[in-house]
Amino acid sequence: IGATVGIIGIIIGVLTFSGLVLTFADIMIELAGGSLLLTILLVALASLVLGMGVPVTAAYLITAVVAVPALTHLGVNEIAAHMIVYWLSQDSNITPPVCIAAFAGATIAKANMWKTAFTSFKFAKFLYLGPILFGYVPGFSLDGSSTDIIKAFVMILFGTWAYSWLLSGIWIGTIKGLFKRNPV
Repeated sequence: IGATVGIIGIIIGVLTFSGLVLTFADIMIELAGGSLLLTILLVALASLVLGMGVPVTAAYLITAVVAVPALTHLGVNEIAAHMIVYWLSQDSNITPPVCIAAFAGATIAKANMWKTAFTSFKFAKFLYLGPILFGYVPGFSLDGSSTDIIKAFVMILFGTWAYSWLLSGIWIGTIKGLFKRNPV
């Protein structure tokens, strides 16, 4: 852990003191055309690529240094911007080809590793909705009025339940073959 933190400190120091952080932020905003949604998608792509080669903590720290200034420039509050980056840095645990958590679970269950990896990715698609909610719904990051926070909480509960219910296939009943397919 110490070596990783030391290397990350050097990378962050070089990016910050050289002014590249603001340059990268400007490049992200320009690539996204000033769109918050496209900026979040660019952050997701950067986080996924970083997650393939470095641990989750390193992916978060490097992505946060580069992406948080761009997100705050587009009007996202700083806590929500960090939560967007943190949330997206977790995707390397469950998305192929890295998916350390999926491979560990498959090994424990003595299941097919790749089938488990792609099934985890299928269920994790909901993961990519969280950062969008952090960017657009103030109550999701506990910012705003009590009513906004309660609305966001209810929306999260209902959305998660509905997504899980739809993916599980238990609602299909007699028309099984029409809608339900194998995940891989």
